[in-house]
Amino acid sequence: MKQLGKYSMGIGDRFGHQAKAQLSAIIKAKDLGIDITPVWNKSYREHQIIHSQPSNTRLKADKAVNELNWREDYFVDADHIGIATVDLFVEASDFFTIDVADSIGISPEKVSLDKFVSDNAQFIGELELPGSLLKIVVDENTIKSAGEKYLTAAKHAADIYKLIVKLKGNNDFIVEVSMDETDTPQTPTELFFILSALSSESIPVQTIAPKFSGRFNKGVDYVGDVNIFQKEFEQDLMIINKAIETFDLPKDLKLSVHSGSDKFSIYKPIKEALKKFDTGLHIKTAGTTWLEELIGLASAEDEGLEIAKDIYAEAYNRYDELCGPYKTVIDIDLKFLPSIEEVNSWNGEKFSQSLRHDQANSNYNMHFRQLLHVSYKIAAEMGDRYLSALEKYRVQISKNVEENILERHIKLVFPS
Repeated sequence: MKQLGKYSMGIGDRFGHQAKAQLSAIIKAKDLGIDITPVWNKSYREHQIIHSQPSNTRLKADKAVNELNWREDYFVDADHIGIATVDLFVEASDFFTIDVADSIGISPEKVSLDKFVSDNAQFIGELELPGSLLKIVVDENTIKSAGEKYLTAAKHAADIYKLIVKLKGNNDFIVEVSMDETDTPQTPTELFFILSALSSESIPVQTIAPKFSGRFNKGVDYVGDVNIFQKEFEQDLMIINKAIETFDLPKDLKLSVHSGSDKFSIYKPIKEALKKFDTGLHIKTAGTTWLEELIGLASAEDEGLEIAKDIYAEAYNRYDELCGPYKTVIDIDLKFLPSIEEVNSWNGEKFSQSLRHDQANSNYNMHFRQLLHVSYKIAAEMGDRYLSALEKYRVQISKNVEENILERHIKLVFPS
């Protein structure tokens, strides 16, 4: 089984043009004493929209690694795969994000639930957490409730894991289990029993992505009570340490934060918690690379700005189509979206400032940003017009991508 570094980062790239700029940010972080394992991730949905293949992601990652002489580990993630999409990713991927959100809440068979309650009855009472005076009270109903919600999801994860092993012929890959794309957050206590279930299914899970309290909308800041998040995040870290001590789980098991792009208000508590517990983290920041491309195009004026404006106009007219698949991770107020006519009157600076996530800038518009975040389909439809522009304005775009990952994410999240 492969090992994932203490700190790792999902650096997806919708159009496969920014792998070198992304890796350059990781290299500069290493020079600052922050060792991060890069993980290039791209989901089945994104491949379908862009009309790309997982092999394209592997080729771009390998090319960047070779050109920049990267000698450390790196991975290619089959992001948010299910049982029906595993086979498409097997050859190109060595990291699998197993998404079981759709199985959460499906009642397990009674015999399975009864066994789960019996197997975990030893934890009834007070559950002590390492490195803390905090104790969690557990009764039989706590265990039964967790089993009713998550046991079917754990068994589904096992089915997918076993299929990957069968198709690859080995288990030499990273396993992540994702439960974040659901309506209700998992409590730290539920996380403990989820990990118990995954261990019982013999899944060597190395990162787990729960749903946290608050809103993790695409490409914008965290929405919620930061103090509640901080408490929950720290308890989750303690729960993972307890689970490693208690269950047959990999020693490098760590927490994963999905839709982690631009969650600036919670980066400080995350960083402090990582220091406090001396533990690892995996964070996914995929979508903002595409937005940095748009910012670079708009800043270039001329043809680049024209392309950016055309993408927004089309996105505005196809709002329902583009936003529908992302309705659980965006909050757009239509009255704050600028009209097509207004945007067409903007210069490159105005467009870029409206899109760039700088909350101190009066031009920044989170609604404008979220709509464009989910509108990469339109750029894909442009074909060579868009891809040629990425090459034409490559220098400025690469600078934006590198700076975004290093300055706005790595330095703010990971301890040095």
